[in-house]
Amino acid sequence: MAQIINMPRLSDTMEEGTVAKWLKNVGDKVEEGDILAEIETDKATMEFESFHEGVLLHIGIQEGDGAPVDSLLAIIGDEGEDISALLDGGSKQEAKPQAPAEEAGEAAPAPAASAEIPEGVEIVKMPRLSDTMEEGTVATWLKKVGDTVEEGDILAEIETDKATMEFESFYSGTLLHIGIGEGESAPVDEVLAIIGPAGTDVSAVLAGGAPVAATPEKVEDKAAAPDTIAEVQATAVPAPSANGERLFVSPLARKMAEEKGIDLSTVSGTGDHGRIIKRDIENYKAPAAAAPSIPASTETAASPVAPSVVLPVGEEQVEEVKNSQMRKVIARRLSESKFTAPHYYLMIEVDMDNAIASRSQINDIPDTKVSFNDMVVKACAMALKKHPQVNTSWNNDTTKYNKHINIGVAVAVEDGLVVPVIPFTDQMSLTQIGAAVKDLAGRARNKKLTPAEMEGSTFTVSNLGMFGILEFTSIINQPNSAILSVGAIVEKPVVKNGNIVVGNTMKLSLACDHRTVDGATGAQFLQTLRMYLENPVTMLA
Repeated sequence: MAQIINMPRLSDTMEEGTVAKWLKNVGDKVEEGDILAEIETDKATMEFESFHEGVLLHIGIQEGDGAPVDSLLAIIGDEGEDISALLDGGSKQEAKPQAPAEEAGEAAPAPAASAEIPEGVEIVKMPRLSDTMEEGTVATWLKKVGDTVEEGDILAEIETDKATMEFESFYSGTLLHIGIGEGESAPVDEVLAIIGPAGTDVSAVLAGGAPVAATPEKVEDKAAAPDTIAEVQATAVPAPSANGERLFVSPLARKMAEEKGIDLSTVSGTGDHGRIIKRDIENYKAPAAAAPSIPASTETAASPVAPSVVLPVGEEQVEEVKNSQMRKVIARRLSESKFTAPHYYLMIEVDMDNAIASRSQINDIPDTKVSFNDMVVKACAMALKKHPQVNTSWNNDTTKYNKHINIGVAVAVEDGLVVPVIPFTDQMSLTQIGAAVKDLAGRARNKKLTPAEMEGSTFTVSNLGMFGILEFTSIINQPNSAILSVGAIVEKPVVKNGNIVVGNTMKLSLACDHRTVDGATGAQFLQTLRMYLENPVTMLA
């Protein structure tokens, strides 16, 4: 019977794949474990193994072509078998690849068409609460199984990569099932909960019916985690060992071992039930030869022993703390920025005497409070108007010139860093900027910012001066072309009019993306910025 092979999901972020190379042609015989094709994902090019035996009857995606996950990749069946009904859109459920659990003797989930969602039952999935969110963590459940839920009730607090947000129910009924426990994480669109009429049996849905499958067990939490999704799917192929026992080896690991001439009986498997997987072959080290013993007759008299040194005795301790969604996204996005945008840095020192005097005068006005950071943000907004090349974004074939100026202000929070955005900063006064920054920073620390308030920046300011940091460099907050790092104001001897006097200076560092901002452009921007800060009256015009 013909089996349909769909484009597999070979990574957690894979939405589509490209066939880099077919290793079988139509008409070729295929054995279980044979490599059908090399598939390029969003992360790597990986070998894809067949789980079926037969003849390759049809190739659905040609070399070099891409297609979404679950698109028809190939059909395997008996030689000469008629597959026209499958190609014309016939039932694909009969041709669905058999799950590894079924091959291991476990109960296989029911086909999607075998169980319908009971009337009135609604499946709630992990929502996408920000543009960069790929998975969420349930911080707190505000309802428990059996509770009545009204439309608009808060079901749970969900931690995204940017904030902890309340998640409202769009349905009314009884909370019948919780799919993700407090403190647990799951990808977007994973089953979060099921709501429906009280007493409704949803076991068929949870067992694999209709459009929803039970939450998959986290592979990464296992000590013996497979290296790739392909390894998870691969059937454990038994192989005889030297002592007659059976070894379980994934097809990919077997192929690698043959190429490297590795005796599988000497390899320790770290997969499920001791199965040998790709990682075991990659990390394999041949057993060391036993060192020859020294005959007693060759031993010499012991030399005098030096006085022993008393070393401290202690116990090494390590604690692993689970990374929050915010921390993981910070790591991913900053890595992407640092390794894709060619950074360079320009530094200047600014005389802040006039800024100190001006701020003191402004803050003497009742109900007015302006910080030095507010003055820097205002000066940046005005300088960006004069140097639009710095207010750009790299877009591969084009450079995007932003006609508006939205400045992001980096704010340190408990779990990391967020960047709330002040829209149309150039149109705001110093006092308006001060009020906006105070409001946004306060809500950022309380995790009350909305995703929309952290999107759309065209330039970023990061200030560590309040921590006594004299100077530092930052990683560009893409898609911005530049970020300004602001140090502390320092009182020190300076030269003015040929005399050494006490002055106040502040160091600024501008990180630029060399794809959009040339060195001379960045330098001119800093000169304009210095002019505004050293002459604050120009910012009040």
